[in-house]
Amino acid sequence: MSAGPRAAPKFPLRLDQVKPAARAEATPLLRPQRPLQQAAVEQRGRAATPAGLGLDSHHVRERMLARLQAEGVRDARVLAAMRAVPRHAFVDTALANQAYEDTSLPIGLGQTISKPSVVARMVELMLAAQPVGARPSLLEIGSGCGYQAAVLAQLARQVISIERLRPLYDKARSNLAALHVTNLRLVYGDGRIGHAPNAPYDGIIAAAGGEDIPAPWLDQLAPGGRLVAPMLDARSGGQVLVVIDRHADGSLQRSLHEAVRFVPLKSGID
Repeated sequence: MSAGPRAAPKFPLRLDQVKPAARAEATPLLRPQRPLQQAAVEQRGRAATPAGLGLDSHHVRERMLARLQAEGVRDARVLAAMRAVPRHAFVDTALANQAYEDTSLPIGLGQTISKPSVVARMVELMLAAQPVGARPSLLEIGSGCGYQAAVLAQLARQVISIERLRPLYDKARSNLAALHVTNLRLVYGDGRIGHAPNAPYDGIIAAAGGEDIPAPWLDQLAPGGRLVAPMLDARSGGQVLVVIDRHADGSLQRSLHEAVRFVPLKSGID
């Protein structure tokens, strides 16, 4: 005799109330075969997937920010800017899985993309001279692949970024075009002479270091502005970060900070 229809289960089910059905030990566990066409499509998708896919994950970016905070980066503006810019989009696909590690990576022509901690530190130093809420006009010397310029564009009213190596200038243009950055202008030219047409700048940041700070940079720094650049320290024989502030009366004040390692600052274009 039939026991009658079973009552419909109530949802959501609670797993702690679900009893597993009894199964004989000899009974094989059956798994339905995936349709061959679906498997083939997924296999092609995996083969075509670039190494950087998935690096837009919130967790990947947040781990990088947590490391920056642990190393002393406190400016919420800087952290927000670096959260917004996909660093993996600025490195070669083969290196994309290392994009959010705290390491510099090659970008060609003997140049590198700076470590996230170095970018954060230099940008934080530069912004420290700006009032909260300000949208400064910034000059970057050495566009490289365009990553730091993209970070600066999150914080500025306008960014002028100069690159002397034509292949890197073209690479930066291509990388930045994909992000539709509208307040950033790339200039192919000699970074040692700055860019006078848009001067003065509230902030100047350099991604290459020499034995001195070029006079045009100082001339193009606005009163109340700050310059941050690597420079050779004669005492140690290595590079250190130098910060130069221009006061309202036009006077300059210089301070030296931690050791860094950047590519040499060169004149001319190539």
